[in-house]
Amino acid sequence: MKTDKADTKSIAETPRKATGRKPREIVIRGIPVAPGIAIGPVYDTSEEPAEAPRRRIAEGQVEAEKQRLAEAVTLSRKQIGKLKSRLSVLPEEAQEELEPLLDAYVMMLGNSRLLRGARKRIEAELLAAETAVQDEAEAIATIILAQKDDDRAGLNRRAGEVREIARRLTRNLTATPFRSLKEVPEGAILVAEELTPADAALLDPARIAGVATEEGGADGHTAIMLRALGIPSVLGASGLTESAVRGDQAVLDGSTGFVVLRPGEKALEKAKDSLAAFARERTKLAKLRRLPAVTTDGEHVELQANLEIPAELPLIAQAGAQGIGLLRTEFLFMNREDLPDEEAQLAAYTQIVEAMAGDPVTIRVLDWGGEKDMEAQASGIAPTHAGPNPALGLRGLRLLLKRPELLEAQFAAILRVAERGPVRILLPLVTNPAEVREAREIYERVARRLRRKGVGVPEKLPDLGAMIETPGAALAADAIALEADFFAIGTNDLAMYTLAVDRAESEVAHLYDPLHPAVLRLMQFATEAALRLRMPVSVCGEMGGNPRLVPLLLGLGIRCLSMNASAIPRVKQAIRSLDISDCARFARRVMEQSDPERIQELVMSQGQVLEKS
Repeated sequence: MKTDKADTKSIAETPRKATGRKPREIVIRGIPVAPGIAIGPVYDTSEEPAEAPRRRIAEGQVEAEKQRLAEAVTLSRKQIGKLKSRLSVLPEEAQEELEPLLDAYVMMLGNSRLLRGARKRIEAELLAAETAVQDEAEAIATIILAQKDDDRAGLNRRAGEVREIARRLTRNLTATPFRSLKEVPEGAILVAEELTPADAALLDPARIAGVATEEGGADGHTAIMLRALGIPSVLGASGLTESAVRGDQAVLDGSTGFVVLRPGEKALEKAKDSLAAFARERTKLAKLRRLPAVTTDGEHVELQANLEIPAELPLIAQAGAQGIGLLRTEFLFMNREDLPDEEAQLAAYTQIVEAMAGDPVTIRVLDWGGEKDMEAQASGIAPTHAGPNPALGLRGLRLLLKRPELLEAQFAAILRVAERGPVRILLPLVTNPAEVREAREIYERVARRLRRKGVGVPEKLPDLGAMIETPGAALAADAIALEADFFAIGTNDLAMYTLAVDRAESEVAHLYDPLHPAVLRLMQFATEAALRLRMPVSVCGEMGGNPRLVPLLLGLGIRCLSMNASAIPRVKQAIRSLDISDCARFARRVMEQSDPERIQELVMSQGQVLEKS
């Protein structure tokens, strides 16, 4: 934001020069992050950049430089300790979101890969501490982001955690002060280039009307924090800081991603109406939390949440999920040199199962792609050579059967946690029934071993399910159903493998279409195979969280959907307005089509009718 540093008077206190013209209304679009409408004056805040040019040192300075790093680590730990002490004044959801993140920061300030690597760079490359920290952090982040994983948001978060600790260390090494938010006036809309999760922890939701930043996205830790705090927020609003002036009136819509600077009377009136409508809608959706997901003719639908990291647990509780339909366990294997043993995994699963307080948890065993984290590969998770087509190589269950010790450790930890709450186990990337049979043999062998040792294991072992995410698995669903206890249809990968489209590739991303008739027919085939054996079947891809697709999914016979927690209230609202017989007729009509555009048209028009009802 442009300000005159020579003028010590706040812009908010400085009257505009009379120009005879009304200030121009500016509309900026960003990424909607936390829903809600905010109307208030802009308060800009910037953070002085840390001046840390690349610097080399003489051999005689190595020990002194390592000491500087140690002092910066000590100071950083104290700062995070102060943040932890502030947790008690935050809403419960924000406390539960921030505490695991701060714990992760503390771990990275211990004997972590980041600090070990930085010390090695100081010694071997004769780099200044801040340069060594930045180089090592970027090396780790690059490895994380190079992974071919469908969950890009999770990779971005993990890379962001490493960069955030490096940023904190760099500021402390260069004695650069951190951003201060003490002067933000009540009712203001906070505008900044970027906010870190630690910044978000300092916000008072009772005082801040809204938050808008130039950088950031919907899936980062800052976004999760802002949602947990309940502050209407828009991130990634390009051009915002150049256009906003402190004290100007602004309107922010955290549901659509629009920020209106210096709104005219029409825009302001519309914002006030939207604010009232949002308050009514929020009250309505809040009431849904305790209501069942039941159709108008009494058919119950199970709504569960996907969980990628424990930090998302508060959002699951807030949404009223009936359990976790997909717990991704990859977070246990990231950012570490060694493999998590049975005890480490047991501790992580226990935290999650106990937090769910009796609601079921479906734990997917490690789904590791062929070219993922180099350090983990060196530890023996995967071969060092990924091959020319990693997505078609040694990944998912194939990899685990090749490295049965990985599967045994996971099975053992899950069987032990099953004494504390209901769990199921999900096998990733199943392509044929033999893979499920082999996995079950290992599973039962681990259970027998634990029982011989006197370890408590449920008499009836938790169900062992198969993910249907390839055309081969869908077409072999009849045979796989005889070996598995339940199916979970992963629509993201199923569409990718069926259409040979990588959504991350901009050249072909437009061809990715989960409503393509080929994808829908594979889903139908797998669902019917499960229903014939009265076996549970769920959808756990993005399709499950889209309210407009609910009539089609219910019509195909799906009665369990797992999705991002934030999608649950609207999906439940859709379910409670539907009749199953109407859904079945609609699904038959869709499945008769062969033209993808016609299917899109039918589904979207049905969804619009649903939204108006």
